[in-house]
Amino acid sequence: MLIRSLCLTTMVRQYEDMAERAEKEGWGYAGYLRNLCEVELCERQSRSTERRLKRSGLPDGKTIETLDQAQLPAKVRRQILSLLEGTFVQRAENVLAFGLPGRGKTHLVSAIARELVINHNCRVLFTTTFHLVQQMLAAKRDLALEGLLKKMDRFDVVVLDDIGYVQQDRDEMEVLFTFLSERYERRSLMITSNLVFSQWDKIFKDPMTTAAAIDRLVHHSVILELDNESYRAKQAMKRQKAG
Repeated sequence: MLIRSLCLTTMVRQYEDMAERAEKEGWGYAGYLRNLCEVELCERQSRSTERRLKRSGLPDGKTIETLDQAQLPAKVRRQILSLLEGTFVQRAENVLAFGLPGRGKTHLVSAIARELVINHNCRVLFTTTFHLVQQMLAAKRDLALEGLLKKMDRFDVVVLDDIGYVQQDRDEMEVLFTFLSERYERRSLMITSNLVFSQWDKIFKDPMTTAAAIDRLVHHSVILELDNESYRAKQAMKRQKAG
């Protein structure tokens, strides 16, 4: 069968049933072919989305549907609507989410990133800062850092989680700064941090490097300030009361 040879797998499954429907509803040849192609295209898009989600490494369960937006600051709720449009990715802007532990930073950026994959066909990668830094150090040791940076450049958005938890030594600081610089004005970053900018000298150690890193990130960015109550603390209190 020719459509099987062309790897049109959905058409192979649907063409007979679709032909019966076309005859009953009087689609004609053009209508039959158009509907058959639409079914194939829809299925391909669905499989493509599934592959991008799988490759993204985004944590399961952290979606827009499971995000308790009522607990977020009003300004952040307004910013979410704009970010879901995805235009910040086209402009290579960054999204920086700040807040103390338990405020929902990771859930928020993961939920937005997931919507970018599903609704805007974006290529997204979720990684912790620690994992990325260790990966880059290994690549540098093996003289493969340039190749790794090119691989990372394929992603429209990199979600860099928990940048404030890693206090790098000089080698770690240098590869992290290299990564931030490589994406500057070219690709988007989504970063979560429990440290405000005035405390980033704990990350980059050197004042000049700290200032340069902040300057590159902030130049084109949307800043989400999560000064709400801790989700985890609220959940713990609910469990305690229920007990």
